[in-house]
Amino acid sequence: MAADDDLFRPVRPVRAYQRVAEQIEERILSGELPPGARLPGERELVQRFGVGRSTVREALRVLQSTGLIRSRPGDPLGAEVLGVSPDNLSQALGRLTRSRVATLGELVQFRMVLDAESNRLAAHLHTEEDLVRMREQITRMEALGAAPSGLRAFSEADALFHRAIAEASRNALLGLCARAVHEAVVEAIEKKIAAVADPAAWMSRSINHHREVLTAIETGDSDRAARLGRTALHEYYADHVEPETRELLAAAVADDAVPARPRDTGQADAG
Repeated sequence: MAADDDLFRPVRPVRAYQRVAEQIEERILSGELPPGARLPGERELVQRFGVGRSTVREALRVLQSTGLIRSRPGDPLGAEVLGVSPDNLSQALGRLTRSRVATLGELVQFRMVLDAESNRLAAHLHTEEDLVRMREQITRMEALGAAPSGLRAFSEADALFHRAIAEASRNALLGLCARAVHEAVVEAIEKKIAAVADPAAWMSRSINHHREVLTAIETGDSDRAARLGRTALHEYYADHVEPETRELLAAAVADDAVPARPRDTGQADAG
């Protein structure tokens, strides 16, 4: 039997505002309070929960910091429900990178893993409607690349292309994470690329890559689609992450090198 000291651990008291925030969050996550809905006003919340005004305000502050609601002081309509979206996750990933809890190299490597799997599944599960959406974004990127007007508009089309792929994977969680990581990477690296690279050349290379990915998905070549998802990101971003994390990106593509064909010696194979 374990020693008496190991049987129990100290517990932390839960404050009233945490309980209030938990109840509201549960209603949001369950769909009882959908995006766009309004919470009751501050006074009504005080009455319903049987707590003080400061407790309600702290609970709303916590929920707003997580991106679940938007609260404006004195708003007679009550806080607006935002719900769960990729924006919440991409902002959290961005904060992790800026705070050095996670490195930029780790973020890019994570995107390499997600993009590759999204591409692979999309090659098996896509519909014609999915392909139409992908083609539309490539056409948009081609128009933007012909008359470069900055990376922002091009990046938006790029994001929509990858969103179409993620949704074609038929996995909502994978789609959510892929979109969030894509946005976090673009936000973290876009300025670096704009500062050191020729935008027109970068856009042209990106368009060619997207065409290759589309072809692989159209033809059901899942291995090639996944490989393209990894290798392109390595080529684009390896020079822009921290030098000490570049080996992470290299490891992600270590198995993607296409083996060289044996030289033809003019002799027939033995056997």
